[in-house]
Amino acid sequence: MEVDSYNYQVKLTDIFEGPMDLLVHLIKKNEVDIHDIPIALITEQYLEYLEWLKAMNIDFAGDFLVMAATLAHIKSRMLLPPTADDDDDEDPRMEIARPLAEYLQLKNAAEELAHRELLGESTFVRQSSDTRDLVRPDEEFIKIGLFELIDAFQQVLKNISPEDRIDLTTDTISVKDRIADLVDLFEANKSLTFEELFTIRPTKSDVIVTFLAVLEMVKLCLVRLAQHSQTGLIRLFYE
Repeated sequence: MEVDSYNYQVKLTDIFEGPMDLLVHLIKKNEVDIHDIPIALITEQYLEYLEWLKAMNIDFAGDFLVMAATLAHIKSRMLLPPTADDDDDEDPRMEIARPLAEYLQLKNAAEELAHRELLGESTFVRQSSDTRDLVRPDEEFIKIGLFELIDAFQQVLKNISPEDRIDLTTDTISVKDRIADLVDLFEANKSLTFEELFTIRPTKSDVIVTFLAVLEMVKLCLVRLAQHSQTGLIRLFYE
């Protein structure tokens, strides 16, 4: 199959997190309480992430759209003034806060059990001897997913001149070729930081193609993503 960045599509099903994980990411990012969610802000940011996925031609599950509709519905309810015959005084945000709290409990329990079963799983370092020197013993890495990766790529894009135009139709810009380039880098290094994926002055097209290439490599289980718990440094480990 011919793969290029112009018609390339990544499917997220069973690879990355779902809509609840995006909400958790936004709540942590904005440092807010799940019982006091600034629904207008979270809804706006949620839709921005979906627009990014759509712009990158990434196929996300319909559950993301259902959640977007739910957030919009809650937002509209909060904008309406209470009526005299309205006996329901419950905060509309509880419609999402309750299932979100339950989801966090289940997720935290699952992560705790996984951590007990496999010592070192949270570092995303293979147990074979050839990867023991990739990180120092005192370094702690935590699992990250799609949305942290989007944040990192968006930050790189912000540092590129707005005059740099995106041209995804050029034959030289190929996701398949970029994956091959990254595989060569990983074969030589086994582990790379996020910044090491790029040249000194990457173009917007370079960043986008690299983003799509990394998604595909995660999908194919070629790399795992981890983030330093203290510095926030993202590292990719070659499988």
